[in-house]
Amino acid sequence: MILIFCAPSGSGKSTFVKHLLSCYNTFELSISATSRPPRGTEKHGVEYYFLTAEEFRKLIAEDKFVEYQEVYKDKFYGTLKSEIDRIQKKGHHVVFDVDVKGGLNLKKIFGNGAISVFIQPPSIEELRKRLTGRGTDSAEMIEQRIAKASTELQDAPYFDHIIVNDNLQTALAELDTLLKQYNLI
Repeated sequence: MILIFCAPSGSGKSTFVKHLLSCYNTFELSISATSRPPRGTEKHGVEYYFLTAEEFRKLIAEDKFVEYQEVYKDKFYGTLKSEIDRIQKKGHHVVFDVDVKGGLNLKKIFGNGAISVFIQPPSIEELRKRLTGRGTDSAEMIEQRIAKASTELQDAPYFDHIIVNDNLQTALAELDTLLKQYNLI
């Protein structure tokens, strides 16, 4: 099975994915490819597969991606077919932690072979509070993220399931219940 997790920035999506991966050893995170350079301590094959824009284009031409997009000029992100094959050969469920647009694309591609989950903040005000509390973004960047989140929230109904992350423990329990319904745990 393929699980797709999407959410506006600051909604807690990464926390859900970490919970899933730490509690259940039959799930594995799909590592995306990107043409952007590594940030900080990021390593090739761990956070991303780092490629040049030329390498990325060559793989596109060779039909090596399930999906991809050029987010900014020469800054590509995508899912390699070989990554899904690698995980499924182990008998594991593939987990995607992607942006909303990528999640909708993956759901279109995999259809009923995928479960798409939208992690929703309880409100835009709470989302702003969380983003501010992180202390990692400028006020301008927070406002950009809020504007993007307002648009992304409109796509929530296109996902198979919506989990509102108001209380983290309650929301994680809702995720576990969902996984049991699909006989994944």
